[in-house]
Amino acid sequence: MVVGLTGGIGSGKTTVLNLFKELGVPVFIADVEAKKLMNGSTEIKKRIVALLGQEAYVDGILNRPYIASKVFKDRLLLSKLNAIVHPQVHKALNSFAETHTHHNYVLYESAILFENKNEHLCDKVIVVTAPLEVRIQRVVKRDQVKESEVLLRMEHQWSQEKKVEKADFIIENDDDAGLQKKVIAIHKKITS
Repeated sequence: MVVGLTGGIGSGKTTVLNLFKELGVPVFIADVEAKKLMNGSTEIKKRIVALLGQEAYVDGILNRPYIASKVFKDRLLLSKLNAIVHPQVHKALNSFAETHTHHNYVLYESAILFENKNEHLCDKVIVVTAPLEVRIQRVVKRDQVKESEVLLRMEHQWSQEKKVEKADFIIENDDDAGLQKKVIAIHKKITS
């Protein structure tokens, strides 16, 4: 079984993901896999350079600030970039799930699971939520960016409310002490 884990930027998906990891659940992080492919695949590199120019890579390594400056201002460019990378990420997810069939489920973390219409890859979906101000402050602190940059990134994601409507499970991550209990409760439901 593949269980999707998603939530808006700053919701605390990584914290929740690490709690599932502690329970022995194999985790596949779409963003990490995408970066590996964007840095390691010659074919993907060629296609990204053709789309975004030579500045997309510096010394053969993905120039993330440059790419972010381009795609977060242009939805068409973002969708073209996703069309290059996401099919390869899906192949990697399928391979990952096949190598972990001895587990009850694998966790597939993707910040833009619904936006990319990838919920069909999942048997169940967990949405992590947090209050807007908490989310903004987490990202400002984590990424050392301005609040306006965080809000710009948020514009490219569905609202929490829209994600919650499509969720099988919801974890409110408002920094309370009960987060681990929430994760364990969902883990038990999935494995029972």
